[in-house]
Amino acid sequence: MLKTVFLDAGGVLLFPNWTRVVEALARQGVPGAAGELARAEPRARKQLDDRRTIGTTTDASRGWLFFDLILERAGIPRSPQTSAALTELHAYHQANNLWELVPDGVRPALTALRDHGLTLVVVSNANGTLRAHMNRIGLATLVDIVIDSADEGVEKPDPRLFEIALSRAGAHADTTIHVGDIYQVDVVGARAAGIRPVLLDESDLHPGVDCDRVASLDELVGRIRGGDF
Repeated sequence: MLKTVFLDAGGVLLFPNWTRVVEALARQGVPGAAGELARAEPRARKQLDDRRTIGTTTDASRGWLFFDLILERAGIPRSPQTSAALTELHAYHQANNLWELVPDGVRPALTALRDHGLTLVVVSNANGTLRAHMNRIGLATLVDIVIDSADEGVEKPDPRLFEIALSRAGAHADTTIHVGDIYQVDVVGARAAGIRPVLLDESDLHPGVDCDRVASLDELVGRIRGGDF
């Protein structure tokens, strides 16, 4: 019986503040639109979701490669101006966390999962600001535990981060699922820890994936209520 749900933060609960990104670009004279960046983001994430890339980078270095890919897919060529904008955004992220956009369906889904009697644990590769950030944006009260890789000294896909989360929650792998958005990080890592992975694939970019897949947190809630997990 399912008792615990692990959730990634970025790409599942939180997304970049595209308005802030556009404003940083504009200060460097680079035009862009928040909607274009948001539409480019899923395919940039899919491009990043490569075994070799994940295996030879850290979460911190991937984060800014990710933004380069987003800009490229949004038709904004790399330049000294885009580099300056990303440097500004990086400084903001280190202090406050740039992943400030919470989609409309996140809070109702977390509430529904809690009402179903599940323990909710955020298990995220982050930069040490995630707990304070979740408080700032009003999500901390909707989950039970927040695990930030920077605080623990190990990051996904290393199964040790999942094992830390299991221990902290008093949970067991066989009654836990992990919901994440990057196969090579979330699915691979959860499996290595003996946890059933669920890939959140809102843009239907992984049709043949070899694990459970949901298009939204709302679908996840429905499937849990239906006994699929």
